[in-house]
Amino acid sequence: MSWRSFGDPPPPSLALIELSSIARGIDTTDRMLKAADVKLVMARTICSGKYMVMVAGELYEVEASVEAGLACSREATIDHFIIPDVHPAVFPAVSATSVTMMRGALGVIESFSVAALVEAIDKVAKAALVEMVGCRLAMALGGKAYLTFTGDVDAVRYAMEAGVEVVARRGLLVNQVVIPDPRPELFHTLM
Repeated sequence: MSWRSFGDPPPPSLALIELSSIARGIDTTDRMLKAADVKLVMARTICSGKYMVMVAGELYEVEASVEAGLACSREATIDHFIIPDVHPAVFPAVSATSVTMMRGALGVIESFSVAALVEAIDKVAKAALVEMVGCRLAMALGGKAYLTFTGDVDAVRYAMEAGVEVVARRGLLVNQVVIPDPRPELFHTLM
């Protein structure tokens, strides 16, 4: 079930645990949901035999949920995060909601980690006036994830720096690119 099914605005905090075991991931999801009043944003298998669970809610509830999840996931934990005061643009980006047209430039951040990329989306959205085109989270990507976003060239470059810093700090950056004035055909391949 997604937070959108409740008809409420996006919750203020977001968390994700990325695991190397599917069975442990399912168990971790159950324990996270039982530990606190959080909304399940996403829980699913991802490429390379991994599993991810993403929850949202009030910060104290999200923290309690993640604490229970990490206690359960133990050695299967690959990565995790909690983002207090998450930018509202993160939710449509991880739900593969896309914009209808590109403006000025296209930014792409590619990561070896789903968790690092989702955290970078929040930083990108907060850094500059850009619009999320979408992100792909590890499905048919060999476990990698990538974000695409658009805006004027300077905004995309500034937002790129903020997002890349998050992923690079963890040593999980695959690549990054800013494409000024991308061709419309390119945009349609991203939809």
